[in-house]
Amino acid sequence: MPDLTLVLDKETIARKVAGVARDISRDYRESELILIGVLKGAFVFLADLMRRLSLEHVTVDFVRLASYGADAHSCGTVCLLNDIAIDVRNKDVLIVEDILDTGLTVAFLKEHLLQFHPRSVKLCAFIDKEERRQVALAPDYTCHRVDKGFLVGYGLDYAEGYRHLPEVYHLKL
Repeated sequence: MPDLTLVLDKETIARKVAGVARDISRDYRESELILIGVLKGAFVFLADLMRRLSLEHVTVDFVRLASYGADAHSCGTVCLLNDIAIDVRNKDVLIVEDILDTGLTVAFLKEHLLQFHPRSVKLCAFIDKEERRQVALAPDYTCHRVDKGFLVGYGLDYAEGYRHLPEVYHLKL
Protein backbone atom coordinates (compact mmCIF):
# COMPACT_ATOMS: atom_id res chain seq x y z
CA MET A 1 0.00 0.00 0.00
CA PRO A 2 1.28 3.46 -0.81
CA ASP A 3 1.84 5.87 2.07
CA LEU A 4 -0.75 8.63 1.45
CA THR A 5 -1.54 11.52 3.81
CA LEU A 6 -4.60 13.68 3.11
CA VAL A 7 -3.77 17.30 2.23
CA LEU A 8 -7.04 18.60 0.70
CA ASP A 9 -10.45 16.96 1.01
CA LYS A 10 -13.25 17.29 -1.58
CA GLU A 11 -15.09 20.05 0.25
CA THR A 12 -11.95 22.15 0.70
CA ILE A 13 -11.06 21.72 -2.98
CA ALA A 14 -14.56 22.78 -4.06
CA ARG A 15 -14.45 25.85 -1.80
CA LYS A 16 -11.00 26.93 -3.02
CA VAL A 17 -11.87 26.41 -6.70
CA ALA A 18 -15.08 28.43 -6.26
CA GLY A 19 -13.12 31.27 -4.65
CA VAL A 20 -10.56 31.42 -7.46
CA ALA A 21 -13.37 31.25 -10.05
CA ARG A 22 -15.02 34.29 -8.43
CA ASP A 23 -11.75 36.23 -8.63
CA ILE A 24 -11.18 35.28 -12.27
CA SER A 25 -14.79 36.11 -13.17
CA ARG A 26 -14.42 39.53 -11.57
CA ASP A 27 -11.10 40.27 -13.27
CA TYR A 28 -12.16 39.12 -16.75
CA ARG A 29 -15.81 40.24 -16.77
CA GLU A 30 -15.16 42.46 -19.84
CA SER A 31 -12.94 39.96 -21.69
CA GLU A 32 -13.03 37.05 -24.06
CA LEU A 33 -11.04 34.72 -21.85
CA ILE A 34 -9.14 31.76 -23.23
CA LEU A 35 -8.22 29.04 -20.75
CA ILE A 36 -5.19 27.01 -21.79
CA GLY A 37 -5.03 23.79 -19.79
CA VAL A 38 -1.73 21.99 -19.38
CA LEU A 39 -2.28 18.27 -19.96
CA LYS A 40 -2.52 15.90 -18.39
CA GLY A 41 -2.54 17.14 -14.82
CA ALA A 42 -4.72 20.24 -15.13
CA PHE A 43 -7.75 18.68 -16.81
CA VAL A 44 -9.60 17.91 -13.56
CA PHE A 45 -8.99 21.36 -12.07
CA LEU A 46 -9.77 23.13 -15.35
CA ALA A 47 -13.09 21.31 -15.71
CA ASP A 48 -14.18 22.30 -12.20
CA LEU A 49 -12.85 25.85 -12.58
CA MET A 50 -14.54 26.62 -15.89
CA ARG A 51 -17.92 25.36 -14.62
CA ARG A 52 -17.65 27.85 -11.73
CA LEU A 53 -16.82 30.87 -13.91
CA SER A 54 -19.58 33.43 -14.39
CA LEU A 55 -18.28 34.81 -17.68
CA GLU A 56 -20.12 35.21 -20.95
CA HIS A 57 -17.18 34.34 -23.21
CA VAL A 58 -14.84 31.51 -22.24
CA THR A 59 -12.91 29.34 -24.69
CA VAL A 60 -10.82 26.32 -23.75
CA ASP A 61 -7.78 24.78 -25.38
CA PHE A 62 -5.02 22.49 -24.21
CA VAL A 63 -1.30 22.05 -24.59
CA ARG A 64 0.68 19.00 -23.70
CA LEU A 65 4.16 19.48 -22.35
CA ALA A 66 6.65 17.05 -20.88
CA SER A 67 9.35 17.59 -18.31
CA TYR A 68 8.90 14.76 -15.79
CA GLY A 69 8.51 11.51 -17.67
CA ALA A 70 7.98 8.63 -15.26
CA ASP A 71 10.21 10.12 -12.55
CA ALA A 72 9.33 12.30 -9.56
CA HIS A 73 11.85 14.97 -10.56
CA SER A 74 11.85 17.30 -13.54
CA CYS A 75 14.55 16.58 -16.09
CA GLY A 76 14.88 20.35 -16.64
CA THR A 77 14.04 20.21 -20.34
CA VAL A 78 10.52 21.08 -21.47
CA CYS A 79 9.14 19.58 -24.68
CA LEU A 80 6.00 20.81 -26.46
CA LEU A 81 4.09 17.66 -27.44
CA ASN A 82 0.78 19.29 -28.52
CA ASP A 83 0.29 22.98 -29.23
CA ILE A 84 -2.81 25.19 -29.01
CA ALA A 85 -5.22 25.04 -31.92
CA ILE A 86 -7.07 28.34 -31.49
CA ASP A 87 -6.11 31.92 -32.25
CA VAL A 88 -5.13 33.84 -29.11
CA ARG A 89 -4.09 37.08 -30.86
CA ASN A 90 -5.35 40.10 -28.87
CA LYS A 91 -7.16 37.83 -26.40
CA ASP A 92 -6.67 37.36 -22.67
CA VAL A 93 -5.07 33.99 -21.97
CA LEU A 94 -5.10 32.22 -18.63
CA ILE A 95 -2.78 29.23 -18.32
CA VAL A 96 -4.38 26.64 -16.04
CA GLU A 97 -1.85 24.35 -14.37
CA ASP A 98 -2.22 21.64 -11.75
CA ILE A 99 0.94 22.53 -9.84
CA LEU A 100 3.53 25.26 -10.09
CA ASP A 101 6.72 23.58 -8.92
CA THR A 102 10.08 24.39 -10.53
CA GLY A 103 8.36 26.92 -12.80
CA LEU A 104 10.27 25.69 -15.85
CA THR A 105 7.21 24.33 -17.66
CA VAL A 106 5.10 27.43 -17.11
CA ALA A 107 7.94 29.80 -18.00
CA PHE A 108 8.46 27.85 -21.24
CA LEU A 109 4.73 27.90 -22.03
CA LYS A 110 4.34 31.59 -21.26
CA GLU A 111 7.18 32.48 -23.63
CA HIS A 112 5.74 30.17 -26.27
CA LEU A 113 2.26 31.73 -26.03
CA LEU A 114 3.64 35.28 -26.27
CA GLN A 115 4.75 34.46 -29.82
CA PHE A 116 1.06 34.44 -30.78
CA HIS A 117 0.55 38.05 -29.51
CA PRO A 118 -2.19 37.64 -26.91
CA ARG A 119 -3.42 40.73 -25.05
CA SER A 120 -2.31 39.17 -21.78
CA VAL A 121 -1.01 35.89 -20.38
CA LYS A 122 -1.58 35.04 -16.73
CA LEU A 123 -1.32 31.89 -14.65
CA CYS A 124 -3.80 30.03 -12.49
CA ALA A 125 -2.27 27.14 -10.53
CA PHE A 126 -4.24 24.73 -8.41
CA ILE A 127 -1.18 24.17 -6.18
CA ASP A 128 1.72 26.58 -5.68
CA LYS A 129 4.76 24.77 -4.31
CA GLU A 130 7.89 26.90 -4.02
CA GLU A 131 10.20 24.22 -2.59
CA ARG A 132 12.02 23.61 -5.87
CA ARG A 133 11.26 26.83 -7.79
CA GLN A 134 14.01 27.55 -10.31
CA VAL A 135 12.56 30.64 -12.00
CA ALA A 136 11.11 33.83 -10.53
CA LEU A 137 7.47 33.08 -11.20
CA ALA A 138 4.33 33.33 -9.12
CA PRO A 139 0.76 32.43 -10.06
CA ASP A 140 -1.76 35.23 -10.56
CA TYR A 141 -4.40 32.92 -9.08
CA THR A 142 -3.87 29.93 -6.84
CA CYS A 143 -6.07 27.62 -4.81
CA HIS A 144 -3.56 26.22 -2.34
CA ARG A 145 0.07 26.70 -1.32
CA VAL A 146 2.32 24.03 0.11
CA ASP A 147 5.89 24.26 1.31
CA LYS A 148 7.06 20.85 0.22
CA GLY A 149 6.12 17.27 -0.52
CA PHE A 150 5.05 15.17 -3.49
CA LEU A 151 1.31 15.52 -4.09
CA VAL A 152 -1.06 13.21 -5.96
CA GLY A 153 -4.78 13.09 -6.69
CA TYR A 154 -7.25 15.51 -8.31
CA GLY A 155 -5.27 15.25 -11.57
CA LEU A 156 -1.81 15.22 -9.97
CA ASP A 157 0.06 12.02 -10.70
CA TYR A 158 3.07 9.93 -9.93
CA ALA A 159 4.17 7.87 -12.95
CA GLU A 160 0.64 8.31 -14.42
CA GLY A 161 -1.00 6.87 -11.30
CA TYR A 162 -3.19 8.47 -8.61
CA ARG A 163 -4.77 11.12 -10.92
CA HIS A 164 -8.19 9.58 -10.36
CA LEU A 165 -8.23 10.24 -6.61
CA PRO A 166 -10.88 12.89 -5.76
CA GLU A 167 -8.75 14.45 -3.03
CA VAL A 168 -5.12 15.59 -2.79
CA TYR A 169 -2.61 13.52 -0.85
CA HIS A 170 1.03 13.71 0.05
CA LEU A 171 2.73 10.60 -1.34
CA LYS A 172 5.67 9.39 0.67
CA LEU A 173 8.22 8.17 -1.87
